[in-house]
Amino acid sequence: MTDEVDTTTISISTDDETTDDVTVPSGLIDLVAEGDQTDAETIADVTMLSFASRAHHIVHHGEGADEELEAQEARIMDLFEERFGVTYGEATGHQH
Repeated sequence: MTDEVDTTTISISTDDETTDDVTVPSGLIDLVAEGDQTDAETIADVTMLSFASRAHHIVHHGEGADEELEAQEARIMDLFEERFGVTYGEATGHQH
């Protein structure tokens, strides 16, 4: 049954010229897409949300974040707000 589910493969490339592919069910992309977003935009939004969420969790709910890690978390939160036009706290309702 799971082989009958359509999938979409997204290629990721980085500044150091490495690449990787990720394959996800197409229906999940459609489920979380907003408006007429492309698959790539939707995957990018989910990626940004995931990194912001993980950074927030590590810094605010983990153990012993140092200054460098706190700076990384602050930067992803700035980038999150630039992308979405709201803060991470506003978007998730999770504020400290």
